[in-house]
Amino acid sequence: MIKTYEDALNFIHGRTKFKKIPTLKRMRRFLQELGNPQEGQHYIHVTGTNGKGSTVAMLRSMLLECGLTVGSFTSPFITRFNERIEYNAQQIPDADLIRLAQRLEPVVAKLDAELPSGGPTEFEIDTALMFCYMEEKHPDVVLLEVGIGGLYDSTNVIVPDVSVITTVGWDHMKYLGNTLAAIASQKAGIIKQGVPVVIGKLPESARQVVADTAHAKQSQLYELGRDYQGTKLNGHGLYAKLQYDGLGIHHGTFQLGLAGDYQVDNAAIALTAAQLFLAAHRLPLDQNALRRGLAASRWPGRMEVVCDEPLVLLDGAHNLPGMQALVKSIKDDLADRDVYILVAILADKQYDLMLGELASLGNVHLTVTNFAGPGPKRPSADLGAVAAQIPSRYPIQVADNWQTGFAQLARQLGSDDAMIVTGSLYFISDVRHFFED
Repeated sequence: MIKTYEDALNFIHGRTKFKKIPTLKRMRRFLQELGNPQEGQHYIHVTGTNGKGSTVAMLRSMLLECGLTVGSFTSPFITRFNERIEYNAQQIPDADLIRLAQRLEPVVAKLDAELPSGGPTEFEIDTALMFCYMEEKHPDVVLLEVGIGGLYDSTNVIVPDVSVITTVGWDHMKYLGNTLAAIASQKAGIIKQGVPVVIGKLPESARQVVADTAHAKQSQLYELGRDYQGTKLNGHGLYAKLQYDGLGIHHGTFQLGLAGDYQVDNAAIALTAAQLFLAAHRLPLDQNALRRGLAASRWPGRMEVVCDEPLVLLDGAHNLPGMQALVKSIKDDLADRDVYILVAILADKQYDLMLGELASLGNVHLTVTNFAGPGPKRPSADLGAVAAQIPSRYPIQVADNWQTGFAQLARQLGSDDAMIVTGSLYFISDVRHFFED
C-alpha cells in the first residue's frame, strides 16, 4: 500500500529498469487500462544523445513567456524525483505524486499477473504517471524528453506537433546499436507521419538515416546549418550571445541564460521548434518573449555556476560527446585560466576516452574520483587504474572519495581560477546536494 511519499518512490524505483525485448505493446496496454491519459494533448517530442534537457528547458521558458501553459517531462532528476514532471516550471507536488502512484499501483499489479513478461518497467511507470498528471492539468503544450533512443521509448506513444533530434553520438550502445546509423535509426523512431522534424548538427551517416525517415514519413525536415542558423557573437563569453536566422526571425540576437558554447546549437534548435509550434497553432511570433525566455532559462547540472569567485561549475558531461562539448567550452571560454577538474564516470561509459579528452588540455589540473553510483549494476569506474596511462601536462591526481577530492581542489583554487565538477549526472546530483546543504 502506498501511503507516503517514500512509499511512492519505493514503488517506482523498485521496478525493473529494462526488459529483454523492446516493445511499446506493454506501454500501450498500461495506458489503455488507465483510460489513455496521453490522448488529447499537444506535444513537442525531444530526443538526442545530448542536449535534450537543455533544449526542453529553453523551450519551456520561451513558451511560458509567450503566455502558454507548459508541462514537461525530463530525466534524470538531479535533486528530487519531482523535477522530472513539471507544470508551468513547478514540480509535481508530493501529494499529487502519492495520489497518482496509488492510482497506478493496482493497474501495475494486474499487468504483473496477466503479462508473460511482467508489468511495466520503472520508466514506463514514470511516463504513465506524467501522462495522468498532464491529463489533469491539460497544458497548452507538453514537452516530452525521450529516456533512451526513441523508437521503443515509452514516451513514443503520442503524435506530437513537432519532433526534435538534437544530436546523435556514442551512448547507450548496448540498447541502441554499435554504429551511428543504428543509433540514429532508433532516434528517428519518434518521427511521425507529416509532423515537422527539427535536427541539430548530425554526423553524415546519422543525418542520412534521419533524412530518409523524414522523407518516408512526409515530414518536413529543418536542419541546423541549412534551414536555420545559430552563431555565437561573443567570442569568449561563458554565457553566449546568439545570432539566429530561421523561419520568421532574421538576424535576431538572443542572450542565453545557460552557460557553455554547446548551448548555442541547443538554443537555435529550441527557437526553431518553438516557432513551428506557435505557427501550427496560429499563435503570434513574439521575438521579445522568446528573447526573455532564453535569457531566463535554467537547467541544473549543465554548466551550472554554483559559485562566481572563484568560478565553480557543475556539468553533467556523462558521455563522450558531452565531454567533447565541455572540452570545447573550456578551450573557448576558460583558456586564460587554470582549470581544476574533479571527475567521476560510470563504468559502462567510454571513461578512458572521456578522461583523455580532459587530459589533452594544457590548462587543466585533473583529479579523478568515484561515487556510489545509481546501483550495484552500474558502479563508478575505477579511473585511478587508467589515469597513469593517459598523458597530461600535470600529473593526474586520485582521490579516494569525491568529498576529499573536492576539498583538495578547493584549497588550490585562486580567485582567477575555475573549478569544474563533471562526469556522471548521478555524481553531479551527489555534489549538488552538498551545495544545497
